[in-house]
Amino acid sequence: MPNPNNFLEAVGQTPLIRLRLASQLTGCDIYGKCEFMNPGGSVKDRAAKYMLLDAMEAGLIEPGGIVVEGTAGNTGIGLALAGNALGLKTVIVMPETQSEEKKATLRSMGAELRTFPAVPYRDPANYVHQARRLAESLSSEHGVFYANQWDNRSNREGHMRSTAPELWEQTQGKIDGFICAVGTGGTLAGVSLWLKERMPGVVIAAADPDGAGIYSWVKTGEMRSSGSSITEGIGQNRVTGNLEGALIDEAFNIPDAELVPVLWDLIGKEGLYLGASSAINVAGAIRLGKALGPGRTIVTILCDSAARYASRLFDPDFLRARNLPLPPWL
Repeated sequence: MPNPNNFLEAVGQTPLIRLRLASQLTGCDIYGKCEFMNPGGSVKDRAAKYMLLDAMEAGLIEPGGIVVEGTAGNTGIGLALAGNALGLKTVIVMPETQSEEKKATLRSMGAELRTFPAVPYRDPANYVHQARRLAESLSSEHGVFYANQWDNRSNREGHMRSTAPELWEQTQGKIDGFICAVGTGGTLAGVSLWLKERMPGVVIAAADPDGAGIYSWVKTGEMRSSGSSITEGIGQNRVTGNLEGALIDEAFNIPDAELVPVLWDLIGKEGLYLGASSAINVAGAIRLGKALGPGRTIVTILCDSAARYASRLFDPDFLRARNLPLPPWL
């Protein structure tokens, strides 16, 4: 691969690393794609890249224009950095419940940040609806683009154009299962559609936290949820535009009590300083490996770094209040 010339060219081609403990536990080869090594620090750099490039190609926005998005954080970071590289101004709308690290990061990148109380999607005051209305109210001679990562198919098509082909090449086409959590649905849907076309027998699964309805949707066809989770940026209770038509075979509900010990093992025993969404993906990969049996190759996504959640993840009071184990080193 030639040396990249800018932020956008540096997105993708992340390493695939074998997860030793998960592999030993299941007798499978379980791999994590190191999306935290993207230049913006997360898997959402891919969605940001392709949404902006496609919008510019379609003439929806040009340098000097404004990008608006509702996001739990990582897509906003990707959009802010990609936007900076493309000469675009970025306005991010976020639930005020998200980590202070992500809020500070967005502001430090030059994005305009607006926060609102966290309410369900069905409420008109939900941050996604706030972002859409804001985009409709703004004007710029260079264009205003509402990225809408939830329903903008450039999100999942970006994974079909980059993530899935990279996984195919990195495993020499030997993938028995792929699993990850659902936020917008772009990663799971895009990878599922690309892989299923080439390997109809590959098992595609969703790892779902408490408080999200994807597990119920896959299992019963109805979107039902209960409880809550410490995870951020994942957990969906509607079928987004990106999720429509996804080819999902299986789903696993992963409570916080199951994902947190996996997180401490990833950090303390494998040297992978990852956030909770990566831990739920690895916990899901372990579940999928046990279901499929030994000798299989299973791939998941290592989404981002624990640095974006450190004030919560490593706060003993926060963890104890939720009856979750502390990292052994604390």
